[in-house]
Amino acid sequence: MTPIHLALLFQDAPPSGETTAPTTSWLTGPLVPMLGIGALFFFLLILPERKKQKQRTQMLEALKKGDRVMTTGGMYGTVVTTTSEVVVLQVADNVRMRFSRAAVQTIVEAEKDPALEERAEPSKA
Repeated sequence: MTPIHLALLFQDAPPSGETTAPTTSWLTGPLVPMLGIGALFFFLLILPERKKQKQRTQMLEALKKGDRVMTTGGMYGTVVTTTSEVVVLQVADNVRMRFSRAAVQTIVEAEKDPALEERAEPSKA
């Protein structure tokens, strides 16, 4: 080997008495914390939101005649008819309103909310 080759081989070697800074690997670099934050974001925000969206879609597909529902505007009514995109709600006697199926917020169960029970006024005979 020529002296030039030897110099090139030992060029990166630190001079005696000096130490070099340790090199960072991909494990200690910024990649791992970023992946951890991404995973945390996915499990805490995205998965629960997907689950809620799936439940809402199932609820909207399961709407049937006679269900008591609340719309996103807060209006309560009973489902009279449904199509793929429209729901007709009866909100009072002889009052029917058309809503987009997506406007239905929840199905209301009368047992959970006694204020929603229709009370018949006693007849004065």
